[in-house]
Amino acid sequence: MAALFEGSTLCALGVAQNSTESGIQGIELHGDDDHVIVTNSFRSVTVYKVSDQKPLGNWTVKQGQRITCPAVYNNKTREYVTVTDSKVIRIWKDDDINIDKTFKATVSSDVWRVHSTPCHLLQEPVVLFQTGAVRLLDALLAEPQQEVEATLPEDEAIRWSTLLASGKQQWILYVTEQKGEYFLRVQNLVDSSRVAYRLETTDLSPLSFAASLSRGNIHMLCLYPDGCVYVSMVPMRLPAVAGGEGDVLALPRTLLLRLPLAEGGELGSASAVALDTAHVAVVGVPHPSAGAGKDYLCIWNTNFQTLQAGKEMAGKIYGQLWCYSGKLYVPHGKALSVIPFECQTSSLAAALGKLKQSGASEPTPPLPLPSWGTNVSSSVMDTRRNKLTRKSQGGSTISVDQLIEQIKTAPEEEVLKGVASFLSKSELPCLQLCVGSLARALVTRCLAEPAFYPHKALVQLVHTQCLCHSGCPELLPLALEKRDFALCQFCLQVFPDIPEAVTCACLKAFLGSPDADLEASALEMDSVAFVDGLSAATGNAEEEKDDEETQHNGFSNVTVTYAPPEDGSGDAQPPRRTEEAGGAMEMDTATANQVEKKQDGEEETQQNGEAQPQHQRKPKLTISLNITRPIGLHRAVLLNEILQTPYSDTFLLPHLKDLTPPQVILFLQYLQFLYIKYYQEINTQVPALRSPTMAQIMDWVCLLLDAHFTVLVMAPEAQELLAGLHGFVRAQMKLFTDLGKIEGSLQALKKAKQSQDNSGQYSIEVIELF
Repeated sequence: MAALFEGSTLCALGVAQNSTESGIQGIELHGDDDHVIVTNSFRSVTVYKVSDQKPLGNWTVKQGQRITCPAVYNNKTREYVTVTDSKVIRIWKDDDINIDKTFKATVSSDVWRVHSTPCHLLQEPVVLFQTGAVRLLDALLAEPQQEVEATLPEDEAIRWSTLLASGKQQWILYVTEQKGEYFLRVQNLVDSSRVAYRLETTDLSPLSFAASLSRGNIHMLCLYPDGCVYVSMVPMRLPAVAGGEGDVLALPRTLLLRLPLAEGGELGSASAVALDTAHVAVVGVPHPSAGAGKDYLCIWNTNFQTLQAGKEMAGKIYGQLWCYSGKLYVPHGKALSVIPFECQTSSLAAALGKLKQSGASEPTPPLPLPSWGTNVSSSVMDTRRNKLTRKSQGGSTISVDQLIEQIKTAPEEEVLKGVASFLSKSELPCLQLCVGSLARALVTRCLAEPAFYPHKALVQLVHTQCLCHSGCPELLPLALEKRDFALCQFCLQVFPDIPEAVTCACLKAFLGSPDADLEASALEMDSVAFVDGLSAATGNAEEEKDDEETQHNGFSNVTVTYAPPEDGSGDAQPPRRTEEAGGAMEMDTATANQVEKKQDGEEETQQNGEAQPQHQRKPKLTISLNITRPIGLHRAVLLNEILQTPYSDTFLLPHLKDLTPPQVILFLQYLQFLYIKYYQEINTQVPALRSPTMAQIMDWVCLLLDAHFTVLVMAPEAQELLAGLHGFVRAQMKLFTDLGKIEGSLQALKKAKQSQDNSGQYSIEVIELF
């Protein structure tokens, strides 16, 4: 999981109207994580303290001179280094006021960049010339007019460069362009070995480059206007070139991320940078859930192809992005913003967000037991036969682009056949890259042509489990518009990144739709079987209420009585259970004693003739544990999917306030029904069936009460429901308190038995607790 935090403005930009450049040449670290050097306007260098957004020093060159290289900090000598007019190296310190009176040296060739080394190395900066030559700063200043060799052809120009370090090893990387072709040149500064690679390119020129070190390789990141982010890997131990340094090796690339763009759309000014091995930050791209014309800063998880965080950037984007020490530096509009970020270790749980259906405290489903009657060899042969069949049919498979063109104009029946055929003949890696494009093409035509709605094709794409909400944000709203509740259910089950606003839109539709529309949907059978099983359990309990010996999880057919407090504080007394057959059965001895004392006090008051009037007596609320399901079968199935959808409390609460009071009361009644059934039946949650957990039920009860408590307190029809929920919460608190006491006793017994354990590999022992 990744997050973007509230940013701050570091400085203003002196940008002319309609300018396409930010005026910032570069941003470099200044010794520590809280200080940066900003080189801007081609004439000035400013040092900022990031935490205070305050400038600590500023130096400007004379009129007519211009800074042609971003200033860097020499960690070894504690000096600043920059280049003016491409050939004049200038060096100064913090206490210097006028940069023109400081040290300067003129070199024999034009300088492209000066790169600083990491702080821990305490080494001199590295100077990269436009001819491709590399020199250490101190060696260059010892003889400024020394001859500099030309390693690049005359028509080959440097477009980007950086310096990487790992331990004592350092590499300088720079990308060059020659007649539309791009080359990556890598030089090891320790042994002076160098290698040239030819980058795989298309008709589109790369928008940005970035490099990082990971797992013994140099990862080269390239962002293209079509939204594709490619990665190429270069080994840290550079390969020996058989034909000499003039040979150019081929550098293959891999599609790392495909950003969702509008049909035919291209990125203008955008940039990407790797944050860690699994996260990439991209600026200047549209958000999948936002409208056109807005540029965002987004963090994507490349392992699971999911959007983790996004922040709208106001104003024009200039295609520049720097990353230092957990902070992103983004020029946009007329300001330079600093945005802190955080990336957790990439895992499936982190990518899916807050999935409450699996927790450490909840029981894990039992492992499936193999059936001795299963013919293992036949299943293996079937699998091999399916693979061979798929391979034999692979030659007739159409490409993704051909299928998208077919989706745009073909009749609905042909589209259904084409999608089904493509999915049946495609392997999983191919599906992960193309399912999103197919879904967007289908949804785009559905929005343009209301009569076109290929339900089966959309369901098949969702069932591949290679699609997420970020990949096609219009799919779930389209399903709600078409009242396709079956597709809504599948999306809620599969999509791990549904925004809270869309979740609440689904919830509102499920609560407000007529039963006829819901019952007409073909929902998943497992979910229907779970809800139907709860209703059957309720019916069986009512049929067996005369059988006093039949109990489920320690419960007979009972009612729960709640006595409101005498002081009007709103805290109900602990619930007292009585058998419907007429006998009395208290939850615990203390509660029974309290009830008896209260009854004795009432009888004594009546005998003394001081009984309270009937209108002043506190009424007792009685709720039966054998309540029936308050909503229809299909509505309950869909609400169960909402309960199991990942969410964040902070973003969900504002949208829950859009629900009407009748919808909130109906939802709370269903949650109460689920709670009672879970409380009664220990085997309610079958591992094979998709069902909400007790924790999810209680969390949603709390969320609804937090969002609508004031309205519910004022609604007369909700008072009984609130009192009942309050009593059940108190009962659950007492239950877990007692379970905690039992756990402590069992742990003490376990320790005592371990010290006396002399049994062999197998034994049966009886432990008497009382």
